Amino acid sequence: MTAKSQRARSTAQAPSPKTAPRPRASGKTQELPDDRRQVLISEAARLFGSKGYENTSMRDIAAVVGILPGSLYYHFPSKEDLFVAVYSFAVSQSLDAVKQAVEGRDDAWARLEAACIAHMHGLLDKNRFASVLVSHLAVDTLPEQVVTLRDKYEAVFKDLVAELPLPAGVDQRIFRLGLLGSMNWAITWYRPGVETPASIARKLLNVIRRA
Repeated sequence: MTAKSQRARSTAQAPSPKTAPRPRASGKTQELPDDRRQVLISEAARLFGSKGYENTSMRDIAAVVGILPGSLYYHFPSKEDLFVAVYSFAVSQSLDAVKQAVEGRDDAWARLEAACIAHMHGLLDKNRFASVLVSHLAVDTLPEQVVTLRDKYEAVFKDLVAELPLPAGVDQRIFRLGLLGSMNWAITWYRPGVETPASIARKLLNVIRRA
């Protein structure tokens, strides 16, 4: 057998190398099952609400959900993308609660009070997501989608305040922002057992109403 034929035979018998796995395309997301996606959004909302957006990392979220950070990035390419998804759900949940609270009420003050109570329940109830609405307040750093969603939620209170028989000269915008700011600040000092979300909402509204 010639050297040439030996090389040909050796080449034919050698196992072919395994094909390396193709890397996943970057920038693409995969849809999660609804239940799994909801768990992820719920945990992210809890962390964003309790620690704040800037102090919550994707690694933190992955750890509480029980997945690798790389897997989380596969579904949400960035923390901002995840925050938008969480914020969108929080706004939807809060809007439903406020609209349901004011439904069937005719008196303007009663409607606003019901909306405030619904807002406070969402803000202070650990099982709700409204705390996310005040976890990233720097307007100049908010994603445009989040600003749009926040404006949509605040527009409900804008309409409710516009219905009030306020004294002449009262600035409706300042009234609304003062009320929302007072309620949102409760997340920093509220402790269960002394006051309820409803009692806090009523007392704050009464103070602003009489001012």
